[in-house]
Amino acid sequence: MSVTIIYGSDGGCTRKIANKIASKTGGRALDIKKAEVADFENASLLILGCPTYADGELQSDWLDHLDKLEQADLGRCRVAIFGTGDQVNYPGSFVDAIGILYDIAVERGAQLVGHTDPAGYDFSESAALRDGRFLGLAIDEDNQAGKTEARVTQWLATIR
Repeated sequence: MSVTIIYGSDGGCTRKIANKIASKTGGRALDIKKAEVADFENASLLILGCPTYADGELQSDWLDHLDKLEQADLGRCRVAIFGTGDQVNYPGSFVDAIGILYDIAVERGAQLVGHTDPAGYDFSESAALRDGRFLGLAIDEDNQAGKTEARVTQWLATIR
């Protein structure tokens, strides 16, 4: 199974998680700035990673290159999404980027996998939360870094 992880990262946290996932799956991590439409289409498992900024915005590189995802035909792809965020300082938009990318991937025909339980997080609202579950893996390295390894490992076991 070919695994491609496409991520955007300013401070390095999301890149670190993408590289961790690549090492655990034997996949390749690719910065959204370097990705092409074909990179989205040619993986049997596509994993998207994005931090949430301000009041629920995508990271700047994702904003600048979102057209690549919007042009991709994901009808043959299984897609999973992880997002990094800060539930303490931004409890009203925690990991909103997951929800934004999810909606686009669904529009492009993807089969989405990797929903997770929000238990253990403390936030008030999230565009990533639907029907009582996160649409992907929520990571809060600012406040819960000690839980990241176990969360990533458990999540990968469910999507592989």
